[in-house]
Amino acid sequence: MTVFNIRKSKYSNSLIASGTANRWNKDDEFVIYCSGTVSLSVLELVAHRNSIDISSDYKLFSIALKINKSDIEVITQEKLPKNWKSIKAYPVLQEIGSEWYSQQKSLILCVPSALVHWENNYLINTAHPDFKKKVSLLKTEDFIWDSRLI
Repeated sequence: MTVFNIRKSKYSNSLIASGTANRWNKDDEFVIYCSGTVSLSVLELVAHRNSIDISSDYKLFSIALKINKSDIEVITQEKLPKNWKSIKAYPVLQEIGSEWYSQQKSLILCVPSALVHWENNYLINTAHPDFKKKVSLLKTEDFIWDSRLI
């Protein structure tokens, strides 16, 4: 399976996570957020940044996941609160993600995208014992923003 992540070039030396709290994790939980498609990765980054600095260089990561079904925990919309797409739901979603992260039952957490709920995002737990064995950087390439998105 291949998933995608777009990041500033200065953070493109390796598969690292910032440890900054987000929708599905708390501070100091090192999770790499990926999408199942490049286009969803673009949309997610545009939506979650106040602005995209097109003068900065960005890289597209293609990440190979050598996994089987037991390596993925799937969270469906039916398991989430009705307001799961809103910022108000972050504390509940962070609890779900934090429990997944700390218990390390699976390497990957598959969650619906709040932007395109028919598609999925994939969170990679960098602290999981199988991370180095099952996750690898397949390809890194320059990502040039189309100015119409900015």
